[in-house]
Amino acid sequence: MDLIVRAEAGGVGTVWAVMPALGLDTPTLFAAALAKTERVTVGTAIVPAFTRHPLGLATQIRALEGLAPGRLRVGIGTAHARTMVDVYHLPFDRPLAQLREYLAVLRPALAEGTVSFAGEFYRVDATFPSAPNTPLLVSALRAPAFALAGELADGAISWLCPVGYLLREAIPAMERGAATAGRQRPPLVAHALAARTTDRAALLAAAREQLAYYAAAPFYARMWADAGFPLEGGAVSDALIEALTVWGDDDAIAAGLRARLDQGVDELLVSPIFGEDRDADFGGLIGVLGGMAGRE
Repeated sequence: MDLIVRAEAGGVGTVWAVMPALGLDTPTLFAAALAKTERVTVGTAIVPAFTRHPLGLATQIRALEGLAPGRLRVGIGTAHARTMVDVYHLPFDRPLAQLREYLAVLRPALAEGTVSFAGEFYRVDATFPSAPNTPLLVSALRAPAFALAGELADGAISWLCPVGYLLREAIPAMERGAATAGRQRPPLVAHALAARTTDRAALLAAAREQLAYYAAAPFYARMWADAGFPLEGGAVSDALIEALTVWGDDDAIAAGLRARLDQGVDELLVSPIFGEDRDADFGGLIGVLGGMAGRE
């Protein structure tokens, strides 16, 4: 919460927060942060959708919109089997099919205030007193999820996807999904890593440690292989780290982030590769992002 307050003071326009399976509840944290700030937009990246009913999430969103109208963006996603099956012991046989139904319930609940739906996973009839029309985004790694976002959501959020892969696979998939719905492609929010260091060896070591969790997940390994960066002995390669990360001094990081936008992604979600001082890493990144926002 204090980081969100600092980010607003530093001129950052949007702060995204992840929500680990057993971490703190992001919507609850956002309620406190929105009450202590005036301008900054907050976004979930992501709420693991299947941990709560879509109408339950709709009520949380309505409460947050009541606290700070128009300052919320909601990213949802399937999460993955290690969370949904190993931790929550939930069914996870057809996650994209379930996510499609989740969107079919949540999107009209937010956009219109009323929803009547009967499907395989959800059956609801509900009318709310208001419709906040909160932007609803979907996290994606592979083409089918990006296509679903293009068809039904207000955008997609990538995570640890190289820019070349996004341009070659994600954006075309979103365009196909949007065409199915007869509309324009919604925005792609592309995740990027940033490291405030000029020491390449230190960057590679810190990034490899931070990415080890993801390297152990088969779906990330498959996505990286499709992107041209297969794991090497079960670990991420130097080339992958450099494809995912902008690094150097503050000017170099800002230039690297602008270059990614120039390549064709619509927006960036930036998180730090941590060195020895996490607080300083966050503070430096706030300075870079706030400076970029001030020049737009």
